[in-house]
Amino acid sequence: MEESFLGEIKIFAGNFAPKGWRFCDGSILPVAGNESLFDLLGDTYGGNGVSSFALPDLRSRVAIHVGDRYPLGEMGGIETVTLTSTTIPAHTHAANAFNETAAGGLTSEPTNAFWAGNSKIPQFIAGSETGDTVMSLQAIGGTGGNAPHDNMLPFLALDFIICVNGTVPPRG
Repeated sequence: MEESFLGEIKIFAGNFAPKGWRFCDGSILPVAGNESLFDLLGDTYGGNGVSSFALPDLRSRVAIHVGDRYPLGEMGGIETVTLTSTTIPAHTHAANAFNETAAGGLTSEPTNAFWAGNSKIPQFIAGSETGDTVMSLQAIGGTGGNAPHDNMLPFLALDFIICVNGTVPPRG
């Protein structure tokens, strides 16, 4: 079997890291005794860059290729998000009210139309020329609750391992 490159990362389905490999869990390692690996990783993933350095931390992460927007070692994203009224894009909701006419039909004209409810509480406030009519809180209700929800794509949890004892890759 061909020897792996030092710093090479693989996906592994086992529940242990094989000999010469470590989990990509952000572990801090001493530079002493790991000089070749430190030469490859530096302090890109953490550590003080003098006596310690960190392995990449891929726990609960999806790896992406580096680019102009995301340099090597950049981390981003969150597992859960809480939407509030300031983070939801502006949008509208249609509301249709019908009033039975004297002839027994229905009309979509909102004047004098209402939702069933407490007749002492106005369900519709007419007279806005801008279309910004405020409706009674009893006519429409809020939704949500400012609770966080998962913000994750479908996944399969596997281990990421990094070679800590292998061939130093030739630079090319």
